Amino acid sequence: MEEDYDYESLGNNSTIAQNAMAGALAGIAEHCAMYPVDSIKTRMQVIQSTRPSVLVTATHAAPSSFVMRSGVAATYAPYNPTMLRNLWRGVNSVVLGAGPAHALHFTTYEACKEAFGANRPGHHPFTAAAAGACATLAHDSLMNPFDVIKQRMQLQDSTYKSVRDCARKVYSKEGIAAFYISLPTTLTMSVPYQSIQFATYEYFRKVINPRGDYDPKTHALAGGLAGAVAAAVTMPLDVAKTLLQTRGQNADPRIRNASGLTDAMMIIKERHGFRGFFRGFKPRVLTTMPSAAISWSVYEYFKWFMGFNAEEESLMTL
Repeated sequence: MEEDYDYESLGNNSTIAQNAMAGALAGIAEHCAMYPVDSIKTRMQVIQSTRPSVLVTATHAAPSSFVMRSGVAATYAPYNPTMLRNLWRGVNSVVLGAGPAHALHFTTYEACKEAFGANRPGHHPFTAAAAGACATLAHDSLMNPFDVIKQRMQLQDSTYKSVRDCARKVYSKEGIAAFYISLPTTLTMSVPYQSIQFATYEYFRKVINPRGDYDPKTHALAGGLAGAVAAAVTMPLDVAKTLLQTRGQNADPRIRNASGLTDAMMIIKERHGFRGFFRGFKPRVLTTMPSAAISWSVYEYFKWFMGFNAEEESLMTL
């Protein structure tokens, strides 16, 4: 019976509900697993003033207890138990947003991949990239407000008590625009990021496993490689997005009044030169590689698991 089961047909035969459930579980697993490293990346990217400032402090940042100044390890500080807990601030926002956003993401991806012909035998990087771009538009439109809340709570000087408290105070102080000021920048980054990731993933998946059989190692390796490539290419845009999403809590009037992508890019260039566009590069890549590997592995597993069970049930009814 197992020999007759065609894993490659899952993209065509899996239902919308199966794709949505697999996507939701993949999104939650992806974001939660590497959340502390993502918090470090956010704090390293934030520009606090016109002078070089402490990017990550020993009491709020990395478990290694480094004191980071201008991106250079300076001294060691005693371990503080509060440090690790603070790295998880805002994770509830990810859980609330990532589930439905990734469900919509992967459902849209599967539908567009089939419509564009990416499920045909052989390599189709452009159609896979186009499907990824469409999925990204749907995902980011839903996820952006949750991402703003997440990054506000990740800041080392954040005083928000909960996701609800953060959302309420940001709305009362800055209005609804605060939750979407970074959306154009996010889409400018995410569309090429996801297009590159999906196309690279599909390419590596077919190269590593030409038969197309279900293989967790293939999905993890292809996903990790795809995430690393996409993260490296879109790094400057991620720094600009962080500046825009955290601007409301910045003491610098120039940053607090940043109006969009172009303005954010100018500020980064003025303050730190071209190197400023790669602030937090290592944490971003270290976050994205395992996150993408986890996301694709979980997604492909649950898609296979639910599709396999559906196949078994249909055979039992014959």
